[in-house]
Amino acid sequence: MSTLSKVALGLMGQLRPKPATGDSVHAIALPAPESHGGMPLMEALARRQSRRAFARTELPLPLLSNLLWAASGRNRPDGRTAPSALNVQEIDLYVALPTGAYYYDAASHRLNLVADADLRRITGYQDFVDDAPLDLVFVADHARMRLVPVEQRESFASVAAGAICQNVYLFAAANDLATVIRAWIDREALARALGTSHDQRVLLSQTVGFPKG
Repeated sequence: MSTLSKVALGLMGQLRPKPATGDSVHAIALPAPESHGGMPLMEALARRQSRRAFARTELPLPLLSNLLWAASGRNRPDGRTAPSALNVQEIDLYVALPTGAYYYDAASHRLNLVADADLRRITGYQDFVDDAPLDLVFVADHARMRLVPVEQRESFASVAAGAICQNVYLFAAANDLATVIRAWIDREALARALGTSHDQRVLLSQTVGFPKG
């Protein structure tokens, strides 16, 4: 779908997901992540960049597992690979795949189905999001931020989401993947499709995949 068509549908409140392709399994058990080795940090930083052209090739499950763990996985009993103020871990990560939309459960390192539809087209107005293999959606849960003053919750959550986003960028750089963070999104459409609560706020989307060509 073209960008102009998406914008028009968004203005009318009619931007909708597509039917899922294949079976929307209830849960996807991810293989154990590889937490050792890889590209040196300074080299990954030198290669970090945004790319907006993606091949349609799906990410193999071990690579998807490593990506999600690097983004916001458990690296100790009560800690993640990305920081959050007061360690409230307010950012939830959702994964839009052709087979459905899934919530990343970091504690059990698995994906749990939340919508048996293809949400990729509504994760952003850009046309490339429709066919890229996956789009990540960052959602802040304000219910976990009771100790943070209300007027500061949005900025705290945005900083936490930014840390996760950078983890994804560095992982992509180290594994020859393309990625780009996006804020031009229909947050209401995404919230409806994901079934989020009134305490949850859709913040950003990030596309990840093999580079086209």
